[in-house]
Amino acid sequence: MKKMIYGVDLGWVTQLESMGYHWLDDNGNEADLLQISEKLGVNAVRLRVFVNPPKEAFWMKREDEKVMLGFCDAQSLLQMAKRVKKQGMKLMIDFHYSDHFADPLVQDIPEEWKNDSEDQLEKRVYEHTKEVLQLLADHDIVPEWVQVGNEINNGIMWPKGSLKEAPKALVRFLNSGYDAVKEICPDCQVITHLASVCNEELCEPFWKNFFANNGKTDIMGFSYYPYWEKVESSKELLAGWLKRYSEEYHKPVMITEIGGLDYDEEGSYQIMQDAIAAMREMDQEELGIFYWEPEGTAEILPDRYPLCAAKLVGSKTLQYNKALKAYSL
Repeated sequence: MKKMIYGVDLGWVTQLESMGYHWLDDNGNEADLLQISEKLGVNAVRLRVFVNPPKEAFWMKREDEKVMLGFCDAQSLLQMAKRVKKQGMKLMIDFHYSDHFADPLVQDIPEEWKNDSEDQLEKRVYEHTKEVLQLLADHDIVPEWVQVGNEINNGIMWPKGSLKEAPKALVRFLNSGYDAVKEICPDCQVITHLASVCNEELCEPFWKNFFANNGKTDIMGFSYYPYWEKVESSKELLAGWLKRYSEEYHKPVMITEIGGLDYDEEGSYQIMQDAIAAMREMDQEELGIFYWEPEGTAEILPDRYPLCAAKLVGSKTLQYNKALKAYSL
Protein backbone atom coordinates (compact mmCIF):
# COMPACT_ATOMS: atom_id res chain seq x y z
CA MET A 1 0.00 0.00 0.00
CA LYS A 2 1.28 3.45 -0.89
CA LYS A 3 2.36 5.68 2.01
CA MET A 4 1.11 9.27 1.89
CA ILE A 5 3.30 11.91 3.51
CA TYR A 6 1.22 14.92 4.54
CA GLY A 7 3.78 17.57 5.40
CA VAL A 8 4.13 21.18 6.46
CA ASP A 9 7.13 23.49 6.43
CA LEU A 10 7.25 25.23 9.82
CA GLY A 11 10.46 27.26 9.68
CA TRP A 12 8.80 30.39 11.09
CA VAL A 13 7.25 28.80 14.16
CA THR A 14 9.89 29.46 16.81
CA GLN A 15 10.42 33.05 15.66
CA LEU A 16 6.68 33.72 15.72
CA GLU A 17 6.47 32.15 19.17
CA SER A 18 9.28 34.44 20.37
CA MET A 19 7.19 37.38 19.12
CA GLY A 20 4.23 36.26 21.21
CA TYR A 21 2.13 34.49 18.60
CA HIS A 22 0.10 31.39 19.42
CA TRP A 23 -2.38 29.17 17.60
CA LEU A 24 -5.91 27.91 18.15
CA ASP A 25 -7.29 24.55 17.05
CA ASP A 26 -10.58 24.14 15.19
CA ASN A 27 -12.48 24.32 18.48
CA GLY A 28 -10.91 27.63 19.41
CA ASN A 29 -8.62 26.17 22.05
CA GLU A 30 -4.96 27.23 22.30
CA ALA A 31 -2.54 24.35 21.69
CA ASP A 32 0.93 23.55 20.42
CA LEU A 33 0.99 24.01 16.65
CA LEU A 34 2.48 20.55 16.08
CA GLN A 35 -0.42 18.96 17.94
CA ILE A 36 -2.93 21.07 16.01
CA SER A 37 -1.23 20.05 12.75
CA GLU A 38 -1.22 16.37 13.63
CA LYS A 39 -4.96 16.39 14.28
CA LEU A 40 -5.42 17.64 10.71
CA GLY A 41 -3.50 14.66 9.34
CA VAL A 42 0.00 16.14 9.18
CA ASN A 43 2.64 13.45 9.71
CA ALA A 44 5.85 15.19 8.59
CA VAL A 45 7.59 18.55 9.02
CA ARG A 46 10.13 20.27 6.79
CA LEU A 47 12.71 22.60 8.36
CA ARG A 48 15.31 24.75 6.60
CA VAL A 49 18.84 25.59 7.68
CA PHE A 50 21.03 28.53 6.67
CA VAL A 51 24.82 28.76 7.02
CA ASN A 52 25.31 31.95 9.09
CA PRO A 53 21.96 33.74 9.17
CA PRO A 54 21.56 37.19 10.76
CA LYS A 55 20.88 36.91 14.49
CA GLU A 56 17.77 39.06 14.26
CA ALA A 57 16.38 36.54 11.71
CA PHE A 58 15.29 39.22 9.25
CA TRP A 59 16.83 39.87 5.83
CA MET A 60 16.56 42.81 3.47
CA LYS A 61 16.00 40.94 0.23
CA ARG A 62 15.71 44.24 -1.57
CA GLU A 63 16.04 47.82 -0.40
CA ASP A 64 12.29 47.96 0.26
CA GLU A 65 11.58 44.30 1.06
CA LYS A 66 12.21 42.95 4.56
CA VAL A 67 11.82 39.19 4.90
CA MET A 68 11.34 37.10 8.03
CA LEU A 69 13.74 34.15 7.93
CA GLY A 70 12.72 32.13 10.97
CA PHE A 71 15.24 30.86 13.51
CA CYS A 72 17.07 28.58 11.09
CA ASP A 73 20.67 28.34 12.25
CA ALA A 74 21.89 24.85 13.15
CA GLN A 75 21.20 25.09 16.90
CA SER A 76 17.69 26.48 16.37
CA LEU A 77 17.06 23.74 13.83
CA LEU A 78 18.04 21.16 16.43
CA GLN A 79 15.56 22.50 18.98
CA MET A 80 12.69 22.47 16.50
CA ALA A 81 13.69 19.04 15.19
CA LYS A 82 13.45 17.72 18.75
CA ARG A 83 9.85 18.95 18.93
CA VAL A 84 9.02 17.32 15.61
CA LYS A 85 10.41 13.95 16.65
CA LYS A 86 8.81 14.18 20.11
CA GLN A 87 5.49 14.56 18.32
CA GLY A 88 6.27 11.35 16.43
CA MET A 89 6.46 13.01 13.02
CA LYS A 90 8.82 12.42 10.12
CA LEU A 91 11.42 15.09 9.34
CA MET A 92 12.84 16.75 6.23
CA ILE A 93 15.89 19.04 6.42
CA ASP A 94 16.25 21.66 3.68
CA PHE A 95 19.78 23.01 3.10
CA HIS A 96 19.83 26.42 1.41
CA TYR A 97 23.66 26.81 1.27
CA SER A 98 23.23 30.52 1.88
CA ASP A 99 22.89 32.88 4.85
CA HIS A 100 19.27 33.53 3.88
CA PHE A 101 16.57 32.25 1.54
CA ALA A 102 17.71 30.69 -1.73
CA ASP A 103 15.30 30.41 -4.66
CA PRO A 104 15.32 30.64 -8.48
CA LEU A 105 16.07 34.39 -8.32
CA VAL A 106 18.53 34.48 -5.40
CA GLN A 107 21.29 31.97 -4.67
CA ASP A 108 23.85 33.98 -2.71
CA ILE A 109 27.12 32.41 -1.56
CA PRO A 110 27.38 32.54 2.25
CA GLU A 111 29.43 35.56 3.29
CA GLU A 112 32.09 33.41 4.96
CA TRP A 113 32.55 31.40 1.74
CA LYS A 114 32.59 34.26 -0.78
CA ASN A 115 36.30 34.20 -1.59
CA ASP A 116 36.56 30.41 -1.81
CA SER A 117 37.68 28.54 -4.91
CA GLU A 118 35.54 25.91 -6.60
CA ASP A 119 37.37 23.12 -4.75
CA GLN A 120 36.97 24.94 -1.45
CA LEU A 121 33.24 25.45 -2.03
CA GLU A 122 32.79 21.79 -2.81
CA LYS A 123 34.42 21.00 0.54
CA ARG A 124 32.33 23.65 2.30
CA VAL A 125 29.09 22.09 1.07
CA TYR A 126 30.24 18.70 2.26
CA GLU A 127 31.41 19.91 5.68
CA HIS A 128 28.36 22.11 6.36
CA THR A 129 25.96 19.33 5.42
CA LYS A 130 27.86 16.82 7.52
CA GLU A 131 28.15 19.11 10.55
CA VAL A 132 24.43 19.90 10.69
CA LEU A 133 23.38 16.29 10.26
CA GLN A 134 25.97 15.13 12.80
CA LEU A 135 24.55 17.63 15.30
CA LEU A 136 21.13 16.07 14.83
CA ALA A 137 22.53 12.53 14.98
CA ASP A 138 24.30 13.32 18.25
CA HIS A 139 20.82 13.91 19.70
CA ASP A 140 19.39 10.74 18.14
CA ILE A 141 17.59 12.62 15.38
CA VAL A 142 17.79 11.13 11.91
CA PRO A 143 15.74 12.85 9.19
CA GLU A 144 13.85 10.79 6.67
CA TRP A 145 14.71 13.21 3.85
CA VAL A 146 17.34 15.87 3.16
CA GLN A 147 17.16 18.50 0.46
CA VAL A 148 20.52 19.40 -1.03
CA GLY A 149 19.66 22.91 -2.19
CA ASN A 150 16.40 24.82 -2.39
CA GLU A 151 14.63 25.61 -5.68
CA ILE A 152 17.88 25.27 -7.57
CA ASN A 153 16.64 25.51 -11.18
CA ASN A 154 19.37 28.06 -11.94
CA GLY A 155 22.02 26.55 -9.69
CA ILE A 156 23.41 27.34 -6.23
CA MET A 157 26.02 29.72 -4.80
CA TRP A 158 26.12 32.04 -7.82
CA PRO A 159 28.20 32.50 -9.87
CA LYS A 160 30.42 29.59 -8.78
CA GLY A 161 27.55 27.08 -8.99
CA SER A 162 25.41 28.74 -11.65
CA LEU A 163 23.71 26.40 -14.12
CA LYS A 164 24.52 28.77 -16.97
CA GLU A 165 28.08 29.73 -16.01
CA ALA A 166 29.36 26.64 -14.20
CA PRO A 167 27.13 23.63 -14.99
CA LYS A 168 29.69 20.98 -14.09
CA ALA A 169 30.73 22.69 -10.86
CA LEU A 170 27.05 22.88 -9.89
CA VAL A 171 26.73 19.10 -10.04
CA ARG A 172 30.01 18.67 -8.15
CA PHE A 173 28.63 20.83 -5.33
CA LEU A 174 25.33 18.93 -5.23
CA ASN A 175 27.05 15.54 -5.26
CA SER A 176 29.25 16.70 -2.40
CA GLY A 177 26.13 17.40 -0.36
CA TYR A 178 24.66 14.05 -1.35
CA ASP A 179 27.81 12.22 -0.20
CA ALA A 180 27.75 14.02 3.15
CA VAL A 181 24.13 13.02 3.74
CA LYS A 182 24.83 9.39 3.00
CA GLU A 183 27.87 9.37 5.28
CA ILE A 184 25.92 10.51 8.34
CA CYS A 185 22.53 8.91 7.65
CA PRO A 186 22.86 6.35 4.85
CA ASP A 187 19.16 5.43 4.87
CA CYS A 188 18.05 9.04 4.43
CA GLN A 189 16.55 9.94 1.05
CA VAL A 190 18.20 12.88 -0.74
CA ILE A 191 15.89 15.26 -2.59
CA THR A 192 16.87 17.57 -5.45
CA HIS A 193 14.34 20.41 -5.42
CA LEU A 194 13.24 22.64 -8.30
CA ALA A 195 10.62 25.38 -8.50
CA SER A 196 7.80 25.64 -11.06
CA VAL A 197 6.98 22.01 -11.79
CA CYS A 198 4.70 23.00 -14.68
CA ASN A 199 7.31 25.16 -16.43
CA GLU A 200 9.46 23.06 -18.75
CA GLU A 201 11.79 25.98 -19.57
CA LEU A 202 12.69 26.34 -15.89
CA CYS A 203 13.06 22.63 -15.10
CA GLU A 204 14.29 20.66 -18.11
CA PRO A 205 17.67 22.44 -18.57
CA PHE A 206 18.57 21.67 -14.97
CA TRP A 207 17.67 17.97 -15.15
CA LYS A 208 19.44 17.47 -18.48
CA ASN A 209 22.66 18.95 -17.10
CA PHE A 210 22.34 17.25 -13.73
CA PHE A 211 21.95 13.73 -15.03
CA ALA A 212 24.37 14.24 -17.95
CA ASN A 213 27.04 15.04 -15.36
CA ASN A 214 26.21 12.06 -13.13
CA GLY A 215 24.20 13.97 -10.56
CA LYS A 216 23.23 11.89 -7.55
CA THR A 217 19.77 12.04 -6.01
CA ASP A 218 17.05 9.75 -4.68
CA ILE A 219 13.95 11.88 -5.23
CA MET A 220 13.05 14.69 -7.64
CA GLY A 221 11.31 17.39 -5.62
CA PHE A 222 9.20 20.24 -6.99
CA SER A 223 7.35 23.36 -5.88
CA TYR A 224 3.74 23.71 -7.02
CA TYR A 225 2.41 27.26 -6.70
CA PRO A 226 -0.28 27.98 -9.30
CA TYR A 227 -0.25 31.64 -8.15
CA TRP A 228 3.44 32.13 -9.00
CA GLU A 229 3.31 29.95 -12.11
CA LYS A 230 0.23 31.82 -13.34
CA VAL A 231 -1.71 28.65 -14.09
CA GLU A 232 -5.07 27.36 -12.95
CA SER A 233 -4.66 24.50 -10.52
CA SER A 234 -5.31 21.21 -12.28
CA LYS A 235 -4.87 17.65 -11.15
CA GLU A 236 -4.38 16.55 -14.76
CA LEU A 237 -1.76 19.22 -15.52
CA LEU A 238 0.25 18.48 -12.38
CA ALA A 239 0.01 14.71 -12.74
CA GLY A 240 1.15 14.96 -16.35
CA TRP A 241 4.33 16.83 -15.45
CA LEU A 242 5.14 14.64 -12.46
CA LYS A 243 4.74 11.48 -14.55
CA ARG A 244 6.84 12.91 -17.36
CA TYR A 245 9.81 13.72 -15.12
CA SER A 246 9.58 10.49 -13.19
CA GLU A 247 9.43 8.35 -16.32
CA GLU A 248 12.11 10.32 -18.18
CA TYR A 249 14.66 10.21 -15.36
CA HIS A 250 13.55 7.05 -13.54
CA LYS A 251 13.18 8.67 -10.12
CA PRO A 252 10.28 9.06 -7.68
CA VAL A 253 8.88 12.55 -7.30
CA MET A 254 7.61 14.66 -4.41
CA ILE A 255 5.89 18.03 -3.99
CA THR A 256 8.18 19.63 -1.45
CA GLU A 257 6.46 23.01 -1.52
CA ILE A 258 2.87 23.95 -2.23
CA GLY A 259 0.60 26.84 -1.32
CA GLY A 260 -2.36 29.01 -2.17
CA LEU A 261 -3.55 32.50 -1.27
CA ASP A 262 -4.22 32.57 2.46
CA TYR A 263 -7.39 34.66 2.07
CA ASP A 264 -8.79 32.24 -0.55
CA GLU A 265 -9.55 29.21 1.62
CA GLU A 266 -11.60 27.39 -0.99
CA GLY A 267 -9.03 28.00 -3.71
CA SER A 268 -6.18 26.79 -1.51
CA TYR A 269 -8.20 23.76 -0.47
CA GLN A 270 -8.75 22.92 -4.16
CA ILE A 271 -5.03 23.25 -4.90
CA MET A 272 -4.33 20.76 -2.13
CA GLN A 273 -6.99 18.36 -3.39
CA ASP A 274 -5.57 18.55 -6.91
CA ALA A 275 -2.03 17.88 -5.68
CA ILE A 276 -3.03 14.94 -3.50
CA ALA A 277 -4.99 13.40 -6.35
CA ALA A 278 -2.09 13.96 -8.77
CA MET A 279 0.41 12.33 -6.41
CA ARG A 280 -1.86 9.34 -5.92
CA GLU A 281 -1.60 8.63 -9.64
CA MET A 282 2.16 8.12 -9.33
CA ASP A 283 3.51 4.59 -9.51
CA GLN A 284 5.75 4.77 -6.45
CA GLU A 285 5.66 3.49 -2.89
CA GLU A 286 5.76 6.82 -1.04
CA LEU A 287 3.81 9.95 -1.98
CA GLY A 288 4.65 13.30 -0.42
CA ILE A 289 3.30 16.85 -0.22
CA PHE A 290 4.57 19.70 1.99
CA TYR A 291 2.67 22.98 2.47
CA TRP A 292 5.12 25.87 2.82
CA GLU A 293 4.66 27.92 6.02
CA PRO A 294 0.92 27.37 6.54
CA GLU A 295 1.11 28.73 10.10
CA GLY A 296 1.44 32.36 9.02
CA THR A 297 -0.58 34.93 7.14
CA ALA A 298 0.33 37.93 4.98
CA GLU A 299 -1.24 40.21 7.59
CA ILE A 300 1.62 39.65 10.07
CA LEU A 301 4.60 39.31 7.72
CA PRO A 302 6.86 42.26 6.83
CA ASP A 303 6.88 41.34 3.13
CA ARG A 304 3.18 40.36 3.11
CA TYR A 305 3.94 36.91 1.68
CA PRO A 306 0.47 35.80 0.51
CA LEU A 307 0.60 32.00 0.24
CA CYS A 308 0.32 30.85 3.85
CA ALA A 309 -2.70 28.99 5.25
CA ALA A 310 -3.72 30.73 8.47
CA LYS A 311 -5.75 33.72 9.57
CA LEU A 312 -5.36 36.24 12.38
CA VAL A 313 -8.30 35.68 14.74
CA GLY A 314 -7.21 37.84 17.68
CA SER A 315 -4.27 39.71 19.12
CA LYS A 316 -1.23 37.63 18.07
CA THR A 317 -3.61 34.69 17.72
CA LEU A 318 -3.58 32.54 14.58
CA GLN A 319 -5.67 29.66 13.30
CA TYR A 320 -5.32 27.45 10.24
CA ASN A 321 -7.75 28.09 7.41
CA LYS A 322 -9.41 25.31 5.42
CA ALA A 323 -6.44 24.41 3.17
CA LEU A 324 -4.88 21.71 5.36
CA LYS A 325 -8.22 19.98 5.86
CA ALA A 326 -7.46 18.33 2.51
CA TYR A 327 -5.05 16.13 4.50
CA SER A 328 -7.99 14.68 6.45
CA LEU A 329 -9.87 13.38 3.43
